[in-house]
Amino acid sequence: MTSPRAPFDLLYSETEEELRSAVRSLLADRCAPASILARVETDQPHDPRTWQTLAAGIGAAGLLVPEKLGGQGASHREAAVVLEELGRAVAPVPYLTAGVLAAEILLGCDPSSAEVSDLLRRLASGELLCVPAVPLTLAPGAPLPTGVRDVGAGTLSGIVTSVADAAAADVLLVLADTGLYAVPASEVALTPLVPLDLTRPLARVTLDGAAGTRLADAATARAAVAGALLTGAGLLASEQLGLAEWCLTETVAHVRGRHQFNRPIGSFQALKHRLARLWLDVASARAAARAAADALATGAPDAPLTVAVAQAYCSGVAVRAAEECVQLHGGIGMTWEHPAHLYLKRAKADSLALGTAGHHRGLVAEFAELPAPGTRPGTAVAGPTP
Repeated sequence: MTSPRAPFDLLYSETEEELRSAVRSLLADRCAPASILARVETDQPHDPRTWQTLAAGIGAAGLLVPEKLGGQGASHREAAVVLEELGRAVAPVPYLTAGVLAAEILLGCDPSSAEVSDLLRRLASGELLCVPAVPLTLAPGAPLPTGVRDVGAGTLSGIVTSVADAAAADVLLVLADTGLYAVPASEVALTPLVPLDLTRPLARVTLDGAAGTRLADAATARAAVAGALLTGAGLLASEQLGLAEWCLTETVAHVRGRHQFNRPIGSFQALKHRLARLWLDVASARAAARAAADALATGAPDAPLTVAVAQAYCSGVAVRAAEECVQLHGGIGMTWEHPAHLYLKRAKADSLALGTAGHHRGLVAEFAELPAPGTRPGTAVAGPTP
């Protein structure tokens, strides 16, 4: 009989709190709402100065990279703390794509090979910005894209759409039919798309005879991408948690200070109940997100189930918190000048990123062997929709 799983460690360590303090201090200095609003109105929403300090100065880019490869040798728990703070500030930096997804894909290849180890070292040092050329909506458990072909000698042709942060990348990790390739950004054509979340730009990547360096064979590459999607989905829950916490905190502060009928509107019973329910939702989201980060950090066998639960829950909480923030701020919440719309757009975009809540609920049903609605006992369980 297998031994029972150790309890999740949902508490933050002293090291994690110190990391949080450093990241929050940086973002408070560099990512004030007014500066983010000004930046997203330009054609360069990324903040390279903030990214360089976060990646190299604080060392966040290399948190998941082992020390022998130039990284910090930390775990997914520390990466989750960084994402909480980035979600709290809706910071326009490519940490999810570069520091999490790209790092996990490269670690899923052979880190001892010269090409992979060099990319990991340069990524961890902040010297190189490397992002995966996969659709942001691609979910764990869904079929991987097959649109890029190797037409010979590492020359790639194909199109990948909805690639997040491609405009800021130095190197793209491209999944082709014959394996995983590192392709310089200069070798591809980028067509900017109009994203809902202006702080996380999307692009269509066109490869027309692009020259790439092969990093892994087809089987290894697909396994590495699948593992990175699982990690990304689990840690995205922490970004959604940070976003929801900011919305709750700002909304409570507003209703305490906003007066009608000579009393704070937060004293009205209807608003008290709404905010109390939202507080409970955010507290539960914290437990789900921390459980996912801990399961990934410890390599728990039930990590896929824990990640699916976290995404199925945290996705909706972030959207509800942002909607309440806009509505309970009244007229000011509907203005461009107030940052509430940035949080609502990030929450809505995150609800589609790395799998919708419906997709993850399907995974939960599959992992827990729960029959889909309308099926009879003994019939096959319907799998999650792509």
